[in-house]
Amino acid sequence: MISSENSFDNNKEGLNFSWLLQMAWRDSRRNRSRLLLFVSSIVLGIAALVAIYSLGDNLRENIDSQAATLLGADLQISGNRPVTGKAKQLIASLGTERSEERSFASMILFPKNGGNRLAQVKALEGNFPFYGSLETIPADAGTTFRKGKQAVVDQTLMLQYEAKVGDSIKVGEVTFAIAGILLKAPGQTGITAAVAPSVYIPMAYLDQTGLMQKGSRVAYRHYIRFKPKTDVEKLVKTIEPKLDAADLDSKTVQSQKEDTGRSFKDLTQFLALVGFIALLLGCIGVASAVHIYIREKLNSIAILRCLGVKGYQAFLIYLIQIAGIGLFGSILGAALGSVIQQFLPFVVKDFLPFELTTGISWPAIGQGIGIGLVISILFAMPPLVGIRKISPLNVLRNTGDDVKLERDPVTWLVYVLILAFIFGFSFLQTKNWMQALSFTGGILASFIVLTGMAVLLMWLVRRFFPSSWSYLWRQGLANLFRPNNQTIILIVSIGLGTLFICTLFFTQTILLNRVKRSSSGNKPNIVLFDIQSSQKNDIMALAKQQGLPVNETVPIVNMRLESVNGRNGAEAKSDTSKEQSRRIFGREYRVTFRDSLTASEKLVQGKWTGTYTDQSVLIPVSIEEGFAKRNHISLGDTLLFNVQGAMMQTVIGSMREVNWAEVQTNFLVVFPKGVLEDAPQFHVILTHVPSPQVSARFQQALVQRFPNVSIIDLALILKVIDDLFNKIGFVIRFMAGFSILTGLVVLISSVLISKYQRLQESVLLRTLGASRKQIFVITALEYFFLGAMASLTGIILALASSWALATYTFETEFKPELLPVLVLFLLVSGLTVIIGLINSRGILSKSPLEVLRQDV
Repeated sequence: MISSENSFDNNKEGLNFSWLLQMAWRDSRRNRSRLLLFVSSIVLGIAALVAIYSLGDNLRENIDSQAATLLGADLQISGNRPVTGKAKQLIASLGTERSEERSFASMILFPKNGGNRLAQVKALEGNFPFYGSLETIPADAGTTFRKGKQAVVDQTLMLQYEAKVGDSIKVGEVTFAIAGILLKAPGQTGITAAVAPSVYIPMAYLDQTGLMQKGSRVAYRHYIRFKPKTDVEKLVKTIEPKLDAADLDSKTVQSQKEDTGRSFKDLTQFLALVGFIALLLGCIGVASAVHIYIREKLNSIAILRCLGVKGYQAFLIYLIQIAGIGLFGSILGAALGSVIQQFLPFVVKDFLPFELTTGISWPAIGQGIGIGLVISILFAMPPLVGIRKISPLNVLRNTGDDVKLERDPVTWLVYVLILAFIFGFSFLQTKNWMQALSFTGGILASFIVLTGMAVLLMWLVRRFFPSSWSYLWRQGLANLFRPNNQTIILIVSIGLGTLFICTLFFTQTILLNRVKRSSSGNKPNIVLFDIQSSQKNDIMALAKQQGLPVNETVPIVNMRLESVNGRNGAEAKSDTSKEQSRRIFGREYRVTFRDSLTASEKLVQGKWTGTYTDQSVLIPVSIEEGFAKRNHISLGDTLLFNVQGAMMQTVIGSMREVNWAEVQTNFLVVFPKGVLEDAPQFHVILTHVPSPQVSARFQQALVQRFPNVSIIDLALILKVIDDLFNKIGFVIRFMAGFSILTGLVVLISSVLISKYQRLQESVLLRTLGASRKQIFVITALEYFFLGAMASLTGIILALASSWALATYTFETEFKPELLPVLVLFLLVSGLTVIIGLINSRGILSKSPLEVLRQDV
């Protein structure tokens, strides 16, 4: 390790980087395999980050290249009512080719087997999409269906009801032949297809369906194609005032690109934070490994100090070692991440509205290498800075095991830098300092709690040591608090990974159980809407005929908001000093009238007025509290509503807190009785069906007699929600799995790093007469205790955090499913034991004499 005394004398003064590099290289020759173990912990974290960064880069490139096919046109103009007058003339004057789409939710029926389901019906006129195509089977069905009474049906529906091309589908009063199976449409994802499968029909047959009735909520979209090289963005800015005046929205290829990029940017940022947690876990392993490594190097460092090497020079020698091996590990992780990102499209494909093509992202690789190098050095610094304080007198001691590294005040500065780095990284991901602070605080709190739990467990084992247990069990348990034990590092790393997985599972269970409970007993689980006044009594009679209760009938009136406190939409838009959004005026409100609050509502401000009798005062209405806060309106404000041509002046008399998760009709605005009874209205009816068979029979009878009425089946919603949670959960679990794997890698590294000490322990036990089998049992018990405590700690924290979520956020009871938790506990514990035994097999195969020779 040391070339000559003169070489030290020549380098006593100042920095000589070449000499420091040479010393670091020579010192590492016998320890390179162990140094590689230091950074093996961060490889998976770097791989996760590089994979996510590469995914983000590939998403941006794909969105840029496919933005036109995502929109299907150069310009989309949309509204929630038919375009008339000047606005219609304006649209007709735009572009070289135009297409129109009317989209609404409606029940569809498969006559062959009586299957029915709520779907998104889209009536098309023209050659939309102008870019891309409706991907169908057969391939030409996306164009041929427009020429006759034919439909293209989403493959989700076709599979669910075992329909084939050539079968028929009934939409309202019209039966269409199925021309093809819809695989993909512009902007459609796998999730949207599962939640709202689409059925395309020709616009020419829309009126014949009988579905375009008063009260039906329809989206009107106009697609426009321009000549090449037309500056659509500039054109939209010139016509935007006219579109606003007609309550029309516009979307261009550029805005579609920005919207799509923004939504997936949120996804990649979230996944990057999850991957970053795996990297932090690995860095805890680096810090622990470097601490053990430096302790074993105390004697060598003391000899260097005796030969004239200054403290800061010794520090730099080992810092160069860690930096070099950290760079190597980061490059290895970046390479692995580039491979992993090739498989990520299979994980996130259901969330993408396009086919994702992947390629190597050099900026992502550069970011990953840079982050890995910085963070490996940062986490190695706490044990490294103590090198500067090692005295030459330490060489006179027999062993470094009795020497403790002196606590250096600089260590606290390093801890501050680590926290600053975590905050800076999360801020760059979220662009929100409060979220970054919350993330940093959450990580710090998790590490503190898990470390505290580990320290407490070691203290409890030492304090209440079971002396009556057999020798093998006592020895395995005592290893939890022996010198250089792995208890803290494993409980922190594996425990945190278990915490993520369990919390995700519990949260999914809470949400699903909450929806299930809302439909339990005799609570409504079927919602019928878009019921005309003339149909109300007949539908109620049909429900009673089939033995179903009518839980609730709700009248709904459509209206628009003209002004707030005398200010209309135009004034709100021009007055930038006001925080009120013009969007409050551009929407259509569906309101109801009643004389009492429902079970899902709670009065939080003002006075509830159930019946309006005093004609001398303004009509008091009740507003949902969140809506009022978002739009900066308060008690006493006046609202002027346009009730289908009749102006109605109202005042906010009360505010309600609404539980939107309850399965019943909830409203932003509620009128008292005595005001809207004579206004044009439609109705919603809620009922309860006891079984899927009764539900299917009732829905078939309803669709056949009242095709305009739409049905929401809670059982179907539960299935869709469950599928959605499973898909989202898989993506998150995929990333959280890096944390578990990192914890196991830390375990492997920790075992191998402390292998020399274990050899000495094995010699002592073998010399005292212990057999290989006994040592094997002691080792297995130690790792079982470690794995069990690590997973149990993570599960307990997950139970606590999930209970808090259920109680204070979701306001529901928390009843966890214990079987999956038990399986996870046994799996993590078993893996810990298996890995510990595999890595310790070399200890059992060596004889005491062989180890004593190595010592000599």
